[in-house]
Amino acid sequence: MSAKENDQNSSAEYKTGGWRAHYVLIVCTLLYVINYMDRQVFAVILQPMKIDLKLTDAQCGLASTVLILGMAFFSFPVSHLIDRWSRRKAIGIMAILWSGFTFATGLAKNFTGVLIPRAFVGLGEAGFVPGGTAMISASYPKERRGWAMGIFHIAIPLGAAAGVILGGLISAKMGWRAPFLFFAIPGVILGIMAFFMKDYKTADDTGTQGGIKNFFIALRNVLRLPTMRWYYLALGIAVFMTSSVLVWLPSLMMRMLNISEDKAGLLFGAIGLAAIIGAPLGGFLADFWQKKNPRGRMYIPAVAYIIGGSLLIVVILTRFSPLGIALAVLYGVAAAMAMPAIAAISQDVVPVAHKGLSMGMAIFAQYMLGGAWGPYVVGAVSDSLGGGAEGLGIAVGFCGAFGLLAGVLFLVAARTYPEDSQKVKDEAILAE
Repeated sequence: MSAKENDQNSSAEYKTGGWRAHYVLIVCTLLYVINYMDRQVFAVILQPMKIDLKLTDAQCGLASTVLILGMAFFSFPVSHLIDRWSRRKAIGIMAILWSGFTFATGLAKNFTGVLIPRAFVGLGEAGFVPGGTAMISASYPKERRGWAMGIFHIAIPLGAAAGVILGGLISAKMGWRAPFLFFAIPGVILGIMAFFMKDYKTADDTGTQGGIKNFFIALRNVLRLPTMRWYYLALGIAVFMTSSVLVWLPSLMMRMLNISEDKAGLLFGAIGLAAIIGAPLGGFLADFWQKKNPRGRMYIPAVAYIIGGSLLIVVILTRFSPLGIALAVLYGVAAAMAMPAIAAISQDVVPVAHKGLSMGMAIFAQYMLGGAWGPYVVGAVSDSLGGGAEGLGIAVGFCGAFGLLAGVLFLVAARTYPEDSQKVKDEAILAE
């Protein structure tokens, strides 16, 4: 018997479910909440920070951009490292890293003191989502993967709302630096807890010496899958819409409703909290539909973004009337519904050795193909139309068309999804 066969026989298959799986899900979900709190708090403290540090609008915008670009560019190498090393160790280190630089942001004395920490926050967050997605998907059986991802993605609206609401309240009482200092503490604690999560054994790439394959070859193997090529394109276009809404909707509310920033923040936070139902609902529906149809999981983001894009257009046309506010909540639910299925799909059709890389590519695609540029494009279109409520309203409403297009592209990706999923259905995930 060869040494390789002995090694395979000595490794038990990775057991799914149970309290260890729930521990992974709880720690990763709470870290994801902190992740979004650290991102979104920057929006609510932007004005007092700008005045205190005497920054320009361009500098404030650049400080936000470097975080997004840091996540996009570092998602490739970090996710590849995660596949070749250890998910739990990488998650723990990344959480402590981004929390430390979140704390450092609160100590900034000038523009450089803000810019550099925000870039490193992006680096830390770049590795968390691929590692967390891979670990959670491995911890639960395939038939419950959508449910688990639904719980995980509750963190997006919850963290975004908490970052805006809590950050605003803390900043008003204690100054703009205080939210960064407070939000860093739970990130470090949870990062330490991540080291105790149950991980699966790192899978070797077949046919390569030492089980390490060149990063670009691994990337090529993922992009060879037709499903993933359409999936990444669809995701980038979808996030053009969602990231633009996150950035510009509070300002649009202020202009259309003539309300102050604190009221707009509370209203936006309330919409985000109401949208929390979308993530678990989307995860449940993804699992349910997949049992009925081999393309069911892919149909969830297709339907969600088509509905979401349509609702966004109507919300703008109603100018945030009571009906418009209700439809804005439904838009948030639809956008949140798509994410669990999107995360699960990134794991469904790729080999075990590339699960982290697949999600890393998804992060790169969602920002570089849309998320990083959407807010800027919306602002530029608004300026060209004269700004104000009308100009910005038309620009934000235009984003609804991107949601519709993304939904159609997910339908295209659904054509090859069953076939690509079958290629890896028999791959075993081994215990660490």
